[in-house]
Amino acid sequence: MSTVAPTTSTTSAATQTTDAGGKNTIADGVVSKVAGIAARQVPGVHDLGNGAARAIGAIRNAINQQDRGQGVSVEVGEKQVAADIVIVAEYPVDLQQVADDVRSSVTDAISQVVGMEVTEVNVTVSDVYIPSEDDNDSADDSRVK
Repeated sequence: MSTVAPTTSTTSAATQTTDAGGKNTIADGVVSKVAGIAARQVPGVHDLGNGAARAIGAIRNAINQQDRGQGVSVEVGEKQVAADIVIVAEYPVDLQQVADDVRSSVTDAISQVVGMEVTEVNVTVSDVYIPSEDDNDSADDSRVK
């Protein structure tokens, strides 16, 4: 019986099937998107990525080309995945709880959708989003009339 070592390739992941004797290949970008979608669904997550990634993401959003894998880095082997997620949390939330919830959501999504074992999910809170008064649609909140 031969043992196949996991690959550290960042281009695609492959899992061997035993039924038909073939190979299924899932691209790293797909795994990143699955993780990004799962992370964005967690309450308290405002956005993903650091400042530069969010700036590029804003441009992509303007032309309707949103990158669902923004702020997500994955390392995919043949049977295992490790992910690094960078989030911007909404103020005021329990940052540790949001990070834990993101870790759980991403782990569940990769396990269920991609069908691979998740070895680790590292979550970095890079910023906190604080809604400004400009975000309010109400002009009636003025101190003077």
